[in-house]
Amino acid sequence: MSGRGISEDAKPALPWMTAARIAWRELHASKAKFVFVLLSVAVGVAALTGVRGFSESFRRTLLTQARSIMAADLSARMNQQATAQQMQQLQALQTHGVTTTAVTEMVSMASREGDPVPLLVSLKVVDPAMYPFYGAVVLSPAGDLRSVLTDATVVVDDNLLVRLQAKIGDRLKVGGKYFRIAAVIAREPDRINSGVGLGPRVMMTRGAVEETGLLQAGSRATERYLFRIDTTKASVADVRTDLEKILPEAQITDFRETSPALTEGIDRSTGLLSLICLVAMVLGVIGVAMAMHAHLQQRIEVLAIMKSIGARSSDILRIYLLQTLFLGVGGALIGVAIGAGVEYAFPSLLGSLVPVHTEIHLPVKVILAAVGTGVLTTLLFCLPPLLDVRRIRPVVVLRRVIESGEGQRSFVARVKERKLQIGAIVVIVAALGGIAAVLSDSMLVGKWFAVCLTALLVVILGLSALTLRGLRLFLARTRLYLHSAVRHGLANLYRPGNQSSAVLAALGTGVMLILSVFFMQSSVLAALREGAGPKTPNLFLVDIGSEELQGVEALLKKQPGLQGPPEMIPIISSRVVSIDGKSVESLELEHYPKRFLRSVPISWADAVPPGAKVVEGKWWQDASVSEVAVVNRVAQRLHLHAGSQVTFAVGEKEIPVRVAAIYKVDGEHAFARSEFVLASGLLRDQPTVWYGAVHVQRGTIPDFERAMFAAYPTVTVINIADIIDTVQGVIDQITIVIRFLAGFSILSGLVILASSVASTRFRRIREVVVLKTLGATRNRIAAVFSVEFLVLGLLAGGVGALFANLLSRILLHRMDVTFHTNWQGTLIAIPATALLAILTGWIASFRILGQKPLEVLREEN
Repeated sequence: MSGRGISEDAKPALPWMTAARIAWRELHASKAKFVFVLLSVAVGVAALTGVRGFSESFRRTLLTQARSIMAADLSARMNQQATAQQMQQLQALQTHGVTTTAVTEMVSMASREGDPVPLLVSLKVVDPAMYPFYGAVVLSPAGDLRSVLTDATVVVDDNLLVRLQAKIGDRLKVGGKYFRIAAVIAREPDRINSGVGLGPRVMMTRGAVEETGLLQAGSRATERYLFRIDTTKASVADVRTDLEKILPEAQITDFRETSPALTEGIDRSTGLLSLICLVAMVLGVIGVAMAMHAHLQQRIEVLAIMKSIGARSSDILRIYLLQTLFLGVGGALIGVAIGAGVEYAFPSLLGSLVPVHTEIHLPVKVILAAVGTGVLTTLLFCLPPLLDVRRIRPVVVLRRVIESGEGQRSFVARVKERKLQIGAIVVIVAALGGIAAVLSDSMLVGKWFAVCLTALLVVILGLSALTLRGLRLFLARTRLYLHSAVRHGLANLYRPGNQSSAVLAALGTGVMLILSVFFMQSSVLAALREGAGPKTPNLFLVDIGSEELQGVEALLKKQPGLQGPPEMIPIISSRVVSIDGKSVESLELEHYPKRFLRSVPISWADAVPPGAKVVEGKWWQDASVSEVAVVNRVAQRLHLHAGSQVTFAVGEKEIPVRVAAIYKVDGEHAFARSEFVLASGLLRDQPTVWYGAVHVQRGTIPDFERAMFAAYPTVTVINIADIIDTVQGVIDQITIVIRFLAGFSILSGLVILASSVASTRFRRIREVVVLKTLGATRNRIAAVFSVEFLVLGLLAGGVGALFANLLSRILLHRMDVTFHTNWQGTLIAIPATALLAILTGWIASFRILGQKPLEVLREEN
């Protein structure tokens, strides 16, 4: 037995069903008070459901467009046809949901009927019933490739009509057979993956090329096998592993390697959208925790009475835990319904801003994750205020807790008394880190999110303690010199029973999360625009002789529609002799045929080329150094790193070099065509062929091609404008959706933060009554509250902005995105937070300020 009578352990436990009935009755009797709690959970879960559901649907659509650039999920390129055994193994993959079609690429001579002068052309042999798996071949005049392309017809590049002065309907002689030109290829989905420098495109069926007799055993042709994968049966990674075993000599590429700018854009946007989902959810539960804390503070006397008539702390905790669970489940279900509506409304709200048709799906996993996250976070965030129930004593009926002298206890005593609350906070932070990892599919993001959140809470609580102590000292020395409203407002921050620390933590965390979303979306979108800008080259010029270079450059400058300076890259034919002292024949390479090392195009540049980014090492400054930069995908397959030694042979001359840098390319610039870049002093005296890349306005491309052919008939123009338009279109769509969803999350967060501040109104009821009884006017009380909220807003805004920059910098670095400190946003956020706190405090207290003291007390009871 204890001094208080029967010990709590000896009392019978309150049954769960009884606790549930009591919790439900209180909810039913105080519906108006719990509307905010429900709405806070609902807003967080709705944002999580809507944003995550739509982002997953949108990402699925974007990945489909990324696949259309390759026309497949996977591609395998070989210099010879697959053997019969290999074909059987490829056919066996059909049982795993893999569909295969072959695309043969070769060169030939073609001439127009009536004109015997032939032209070197690039033949592309396809099966129109299967090709392409993704995207579409757009023809002019409009038509379906399956019906237009037959064994008697061909479709051609517009450049061929220019060079042969032909038109649709003419007959083209290929390999001794005539074929009718049925249409012009306006858009070819996998044009960027086809060989360059092989003349204008001529597309024909496999039956047609067999009639020409051009495709024989030993013919110089490239076989490209395209694969479409049913992802419900197999993954791209697993099929790629199988293909590397079946076709060891093939160069395997998946759709993500086709356009690095597009792929990185999708990956970065997905990571950012996941963060937006997490922020929306956390902001929602911050509001819940603040509301539940205010509710329990308002119920202190009732809880004390319950203890007076025999209720145990565990019984009361059980009642309010169930009450919190009811609120969490109810709010989560409402949020799922709202989120589903938001997800389906996004396409309508965006309208023509997003020209891509997004197929909306509401996966069960998203719904379950949203409900589970909402309920779990609600329970976790309500644990600290619920654990305060243990500290309530029956004496509270006679004496309010604010008079108990809690503020006079030592820091160590308060920490010991609140050790369970501190443990609950640790659990909350760890759980949020786990949820962040799940939502972002990255343990690293989860870890740094938890670290920054912990650091923020520690700094805010420490800042709160220092501020309150500093205010005491400040007021002690300046009390007689300050306006009474300012003096009273500052004193409110450290009055007994104040919520300054809770409001600071809620506001500071909210500001950090909201600003992080803003900073990160700005940096990610800037990186997207940089990687796939509107002036990205859309035409490639192939086989420019050194003696033609100056003339071609002069002609380019005169052409209308040219945007930006042309990019020129020198290409020299070479071969690799050895790597790190080992000859090519003795190297053990995986998935990189050694024949690729016997004919290697190399280039030179003494500065980082456009579209390239160094990921390891450093680019040289001296043109005479014996150094080389290697593209990252080749460096990985050849096991090269900064410091490796490579020997090239150009003609009879051997050139030993050291790997100085590993770089990656965006795929849309001229230097993406070279895998090895040397210092210029090593190659300038070697026979060189130049490649060019320019951006020309789409409407002037035909005139540009005609002018180039007339002046330099041996220079081939490769038009990939349709591919660049696809990439740019997807990037624009990503930009719009990210801005929209980030704005939605930020707006929801501001509403929840404002409501969190407003929830402190219940603690101010008695204060307003006392002040009014003593004769204070409404304006005087509003001024007092304004001073209090101004200080809280400035402190929370400053700390939140500081940690927003820190968190954004860390996460963007992990996403390989450059972060630039946004001083304008940071400086605006601090006074904006103070303004939000002041306005919210006014709005929340407006009705109380306008009532008489007796009316307020009656309403409270």
